[in-house]
Amino acid sequence: MTTAIYSHPECLLHEMGAWHPESPARLQAIQDQLINSRIDTLVEQREAPLADLSDIARNHTAGAIAIVRDNIPPVGEHYPIDGDTSLNAHSWRAALRAAGAAVAATDAVIDGDIGNAFCAVRPPGHHARPSEPMGFCLFNNVAIAAKHALDVRGLARVAILDFDVHHGNGTEEALLDEPRALMASFYQHPFYPYTPPRPETPNRVNVPVPARSGGDVVRQLVMDKWLPALHAFQPEMIFISAGFDAHREDDLGGMSLVEADYAWMTEQIMAVAKQYAKGRIVSCLEGGYNLSALGRSVAAHVKALAEL
Repeated sequence: MTTAIYSHPECLLHEMGAWHPESPARLQAIQDQLINSRIDTLVEQREAPLADLSDIARNHTAGAIAIVRDNIPPVGEHYPIDGDTSLNAHSWRAALRAAGAAVAATDAVIDGDIGNAFCAVRPPGHHARPSEPMGFCLFNNVAIAAKHALDVRGLARVAILDFDVHHGNGTEEALLDEPRALMASFYQHPFYPYTPPRPETPNRVNVPVPARSGGDVVRQLVMDKWLPALHAFQPEMIFISAGFDAHREDDLGGMSLVEADYAWMTEQIMAVAKQYAKGRIVSCLEGGYNLSALGRSVAAHVKALAEL
């Protein structure tokens, strides 16, 4: 099974200020660790294309698109969207690259060109609501890719799994009335974005957990909650919102996962994908702000995806 990593240099050009934790250094840390772990030569490196506007519009309103497209500032300046999120001169193209990576990876996996993919892109996406960017996120890369798989490629059922420390509120909202999609996640609660937990349904298994929860808690909820829902739903493709800020070294979160927990979750997801989805997985980077922990965790995740 071939694993591909999708990225693009333009994803390094989007930045929201030297103080901001969602920085270009995140992608550099990932690449450095993949090289140090000798994984980079064992996977296929692919360049992320620009997403078509039709891809974005499948998940976002014209107003949400205009907020990003029409407010790009001159070089050296920033345009604030909210207290956490801003644009610079390169943000529009970086956002199109991030979404384009997810869509291109989806096509390549469905076509059988590759077995699975990890999109090392930024800006991240899972807080971006259909109607507006928020929380470091401009467009919801995973939701865009999932809707492409359903509406363009004709899949009947897809699952989105989110292991970021923050609730993927934008993804949940995008899929709220979509019976062809299952979303399963855990997230620290109460914590940003402070959305009230919704009741679990056959298509929504988003599990709030308290701060300081570690791998024992997460592994048990995956066994008790995620896996039964996935086996009942039998997805034809799986998307992962791969946030690594639940790591115990990440100061932006309050949980206590380690690299082995991310590898274990990836292995469980792969087993389900092999059973129902021909192994088809597309994973997209979300959070993770301690650079060392991020690099090590992504390496563990990609190593598991590539079965190395």
